[in-house]
Amino acid sequence: MEMQAPKGTKDMLPEDAYKWQYVESILRDVAKNYGIREVRTPMFENTELFSRGVGETSDIVTKEMYTFNDKGNRSITLKPEVTAPVVRAFVENRLFNEAQPTKLYYISPCFRYEKAQRGRFRQFHQFGVEVFGSKEPSMDVEVISVAMTSLKKMGLKSLSLNINNLGCPNCRPNFNEALKKYLEDNKECLCGLCQTRLEKNPMRILDCKEKKCGEITKNAPIILDYMCEECDTHFGKVKKHLEALEIPYKVDPSIVRGLDYYTKTIFEILSSEFTVCGGGRYDKLIEEIGGPDMPAVGFGLGLERLLLTLEKEGIEIPKENLFDLYIGARGDNAEMEGFKLSNKLREAGVKCETNHMGRAVKAQMKYANKIGAAFTTILGDDELQNKTIRLKRMFDGEQFEVSLENIEEIANVLK
Repeated sequence: MEMQAPKGTKDMLPEDAYKWQYVESILRDVAKNYGIREVRTPMFENTELFSRGVGETSDIVTKEMYTFNDKGNRSITLKPEVTAPVVRAFVENRLFNEAQPTKLYYISPCFRYEKAQRGRFRQFHQFGVEVFGSKEPSMDVEVISVAMTSLKKMGLKSLSLNINNLGCPNCRPNFNEALKKYLEDNKECLCGLCQTRLEKNPMRILDCKEKKCGEITKNAPIILDYMCEECDTHFGKVKKHLEALEIPYKVDPSIVRGLDYYTKTIFEILSSEFTVCGGGRYDKLIEEIGGPDMPAVGFGLGLERLLLTLEKEGIEIPKENLFDLYIGARGDNAEMEGFKLSNKLREAGVKCETNHMGRAVKAQMKYANKIGAAFTTILGDDELQNKTIRLKRMFDGEQFEVSLENIEEIANVLK
């Protein structure tokens, strides 16, 4: 029986890999411009990290995690998101003792048992930024700016930014009380899971994907009406900083995000079809995971969904030639000299290929054309005797005669 990849996963083949490399290079370059350093965390974590950090009543914890007991009977989970693991690494490695703020980014696979569909997989990849140590509204907007700048550099234009404020421990209880009272009056219309959430975490109901719950929450109280003075001031400054950077935004009270750790500012960046990016402030998560009371803000961006968005909007990702030069050969002596030449050219930074398939010269040139080599050359007895070769540029047929022994000259023509 032919083996197949598990449902909800996808192989990244060479014809797609260059697109990923292009997108990732832009994300890394933009991050560097903001002084953001890379961090890498394990593929799996102790399950408690996510139940405490993400929230026991969240969809991720209740429905979507890949969890198992290892041979030591420890409960282990493949990471469904990366913020909690990065916070754990920040705390465990005492990065809070360094000069603040600490700015980190990651590119990582994640795992969620979700319904597989276009743009959504059970193994997916995230780019994200996490900034620790700053409570200033300006940092919220800098994080948003990282995301917007990255997406625009890729050519995306039809982007919209939606923002909301989820309050803080001082003002959220009053909102929760009003929300709970409203939802209790409509309890019979809620799905079974949301009826259980009503006691533990009524805000989680606002993020339910069930249609009947969505109909009820349309008219629910909104947290913007319950914000304390501190949260109201913070949100006002966020809006002013967005305006200072000329980033258009819309206040959307319906955004709550799917994770329990968010406080104050949250945001989503949407394309014409998808939510491409989402994030916000999570000022209590570091303390929740065992660190000091320290503010934080960040975002996550799904790479599969981003690539699908680029495709939908007709943005072509530039494709480099696989090879700068294909070295063809006639005869055994020429084959060996071509093999040696290819090695020297690679050391000089040239991407080249030789005949490893025993093909005749005509078949070699056909292959060179098929793999998109920018230049070709054919080595034979005459070339070896004269110590010169002709480099043929494939797109227009122009030829350049160069010394076989001058690697630098050959490399300069090819570049």
